[in-house]
Amino acid sequence: MKKDVFITVRGLHQRFGENHVLRGVDMEVYKGETLVLLGGSGGGKSVLVKHFLGLLQPLEGTVEVEGEDISTLNERQIGPVRRKIGMMFQNGALFDSMTVGENVAFSLRQAGEKDEAKVKQRVQDVLDIVRLPNEAGKMPADLSGGMRKRVALARAIIDHPACVLYDEPHAGLDPITADSIDRLMKHLQRDYEMTNVIITHEMRSVFRIADRAIFLKQGQIYWQGTPEELKCSQDPELKHFIEGNSRPDEGWS
Repeated sequence: MKKDVFITVRGLHQRFGENHVLRGVDMEVYKGETLVLLGGSGGGKSVLVKHFLGLLQPLEGTVEVEGEDISTLNERQIGPVRRKIGMMFQNGALFDSMTVGENVAFSLRQAGEKDEAKVKQRVQDVLDIVRLPNEAGKMPADLSGGMRKRVALARAIIDHPACVLYDEPHAGLDPITADSIDRLMKHLQRDYEMTNVIITHEMRSVFRIADRAIFLKQGQIYWQGTPEELKCSQDPELKHFIEGNSRPDEGWS
């Protein structure tokens, strides 16, 4: 059965000075899937994802969101596209001077929403979804690491996006808290039909929640397939990554 495509990337190149970060990436993100992006540090994962939001424009190539080429759109033109995609940043990127509720409501108010009753209800709805029903009045400093991640997720989904991008959602979390984040991501996929694109190095999560995985190496797609195919792969590059072992050719004995 043919899958509906949400994001299409073709021939994507990106360079910062002498650093050629992306080297001709071709890929699709399918509607309703949980896609995990893997690869070593500096492989281009975060730079790739920033193109999905139009935060970066391709040096070469195209990025389409639901069939619309966003590669050359200006800030005004790309606004409607960005409302389709939420972003959960690695460190949460919460405003320490704002309460939880104010953080979550930030994008609504930036978009010009004046109805405070509507804002309050929307905030409460998403805090319920991320299992933080009574935390709107707290300050970020009063939250645990896992709670900060969930607040960041609430802020990412308050506009009811079709897709959520996650940059290292498990970073700094203990295994039990990381598992709770995994459950939330699958809950959004299953019950709200959201598409998840997740950058992670947490292999337990890959095998637990991913529908598909893409492995980037030196700015190119080295491998893609299902978690089961990844687990069974005999490719040395993939095996070293999965097992967390450095390679002999990296200068360590």
